[in-house]
Amino acid sequence: LDALLHRGPPNGDVTAGLSQLRYRVVFSGGVPSSPEGLSELRIYVWLVLLGASPVSTDRYLDLVHQGASPAHDKIRDDTFRTLATDPLFRRRVTENSLTRVLNAAAWRLLDAHEARVNGWLSPPTMSLAGSPQHTTMTTTTTTTPAAAASTQSSVGYVQGMNVLAAPFLYAARSEAQAFVAFERLITSECPGYVRGSMDGVHRGLALVDASLGVVDARLHAHLMERGLKAELYAFASVLTLCACTPPLPEVLRLWDFLFAYGAHLNILCIVAQLVLIRDQLMASSSPYQILRSFPPLQANNIVAVAVSFADKIPAHLYRQIVLHAK
Repeated sequence: LDALLHRGPPNGDVTAGLSQLRYRVVFSGGVPSSPEGLSELRIYVWLVLLGASPVSTDRYLDLVHQGASPAHDKIRDDTFRTLATDPLFRRRVTENSLTRVLNAAAWRLLDAHEARVNGWLSPPTMSLAGSPQHTTMTTTTTTTPAAAASTQSSVGYVQGMNVLAAPFLYAARSEAQAFVAFERLITSECPGYVRGSMDGVHRGLALVDASLGVVDARLHAHLMERGLKAELYAFASVLTLCACTPPLPEVLRLWDFLFAYGAHLNILCIVAQLVLIRDQLMASSSPYQILRSFPPLQANNIVAVAVSFADKIPAHLYRQIVLHAK
């Protein structure tokens, strides 16, 4: 794995190289790491799998120097309680570090939103050299001051982004690395999760219910008879790609799989967690008490069960899973 990252794909074949990287990361030994989940390679593996281009640290610092974003107060309401009971995270990541990354991401999301509503051909992007690329302006519609104020309060941060950013800061070797990976995830893999309406999360919850109905009709019926739709117990698991469920080293291993084959597969990973505690849920007259707090993650077991579901999901439903977070 180390040689593949340093030398690049054999014969320059990027497609074959990515396939090899995915297989090695998930099915052939995984990313070498300590019992605490720390690894010198993981953040680089994630950056490659996410397709995140190198960015100058100065570009991240430019965003930090902009100071508090319009979402700063909401961010500070959440950062102090992020993975608050996880000693591994608390030892390695400071609240100030998390606050800086979230404010920088909020500025980027706000910039991108303004680019869309103002009709720019493309939003300002991060260049490899670290300076914003200039864009050509077209004839545009303009926003009123009242609309702009409303936009600033609703764009840039939603509750849960703090937990979604936390594993990146734990795994990365710098804040800038963590920011680049986090921004790539929320703008490319799951932008629907961080829009103000969180429409991607709600679609994902409906797909948890639909997928469970396909792979385990009896368990699905048992939960539905008790009014237990996924929106009651799986909201955080969908939004945070299961980062809300400890232990953190298992979250990192699960994310190895999700970034290798697509973050959308988190839907099947949530269903897999339900199936793994099927006997408990079926035997309980009040399964919500069990689902209020999911059992500790066991990434290898979850991945194995989730992969076994892939062939059972109808093509039209699988397509919805792939696209739900966009």
